[in-house]
Amino acid sequence: MFMLRAHAGLLVAALTVAGSAMMAPAVSAAERDRGHAELQRVLDQAVTDDGVPGILAELRDGHAKPWFGMAGLADLKTGRKRRADEHFRIGSFTKAFTGTVVLQLVAAGKLTLDDTVAKWLPGMVEEHFGADGTKMTVRQLLNHTSGLPDAVPGQTTPHPEEPGKRFIYSKVNYTLAGMIVERATGSTLAEEIDRRIARPLHLTGTYLPGTDNTMRTPHARHYSKFDGAGRPTEIHDVTNADLSWAGAAGGMVSTTTDLNRFLRVLLRGRLLSPALQKEMFTTVSTEGAGWVPNTRYGLGIYSQKLSCGVTLWGGGGYIQGSVTYAMGDRQGAHTLVSNMNGDWNDFLKTFTKLSEARFCPAANPHPAS
Repeated sequence: MFMLRAHAGLLVAALTVAGSAMMAPAVSAAERDRGHAELQRVLDQAVTDDGVPGILAELRDGHAKPWFGMAGLADLKTGRKRRADEHFRIGSFTKAFTGTVVLQLVAAGKLTLDDTVAKWLPGMVEEHFGADGTKMTVRQLLNHTSGLPDAVPGQTTPHPEEPGKRFIYSKVNYTLAGMIVERATGSTLAEEIDRRIARPLHLTGTYLPGTDNTMRTPHARHYSKFDGAGRPTEIHDVTNADLSWAGAAGGMVSTTTDLNRFLRVLLRGRLLSPALQKEMFTTVSTEGAGWVPNTRYGLGIYSQKLSCGVTLWGGGGYIQGSVTYAMGDRQGAHTLVSNMNGDWNDFLKTFTKLSEARFCPAANPHPAS
């Protein structure tokens, strides 16, 4: 286990010198304004055309001042608008934090990626899924090749498949990974995320809630057109819904500023050794899995190739009432984080349009590659 003092020192160094890894391309004020205007147009369209309650985005370009864009409302009853410092549920981008903690435990000698699930959780997958925990590894949990099916409260769970054969996106994988973290450390996953990532990086709005499931203020109200089992229903406020079941797979709360900082430091290799950074960014194909198109999945993060050929890295998160996307170039010099406080529009289309508005040459004369 990393000692906090040594680990914090590494991260402080990351925050002060990481910007030298890749300088932002020279962009005139007029060009930057045109790019920001296009991003704002996409945000406005998500509200006016697609009916999203509200949407927020923060762009970080090298050393330039962060750009914030907002559209729509944080609260449909009061008419309060969205604001830059809001907290929101980040859904499956939680997996990037969980994956990072697991890899840090590997660095500390607490476990290995080739450890079997049965070593840490004997009988767990046998009892609940009829699978063989001696044949699936920690690495396969993190890259979703364990063969375990996805599971949502209230829905029937499909049968498991043979480990290592193909990518199946499953929250179960990260629920188990979180349990392994707790077995290996003797503390909670929330404490490990806070101690290893949030506090050293000064992510003051980032945390994994406990059973009280609270969100710090300020926060947008979260709205859904689905019930807890994913069945369509009328728009309703789910801000205070009990989503603690998402845990290591999707239970965290954060802000755009915190997620940008975390993603930039992660992409720049400041949280992991070079060998473990390579492990995190070694990907498997997601083709044929009915998941996010044009992606490959690593250990908690994934790559996405845009229509213009540019590849971004990061992750997204969908949870009842909130959808988040956090992507950047491989060097971590340019990152874009956005969040919707509604879960019913074609959010992948919106987030892809945002990414292409910033990173594709046709939309931006100085894209990041």
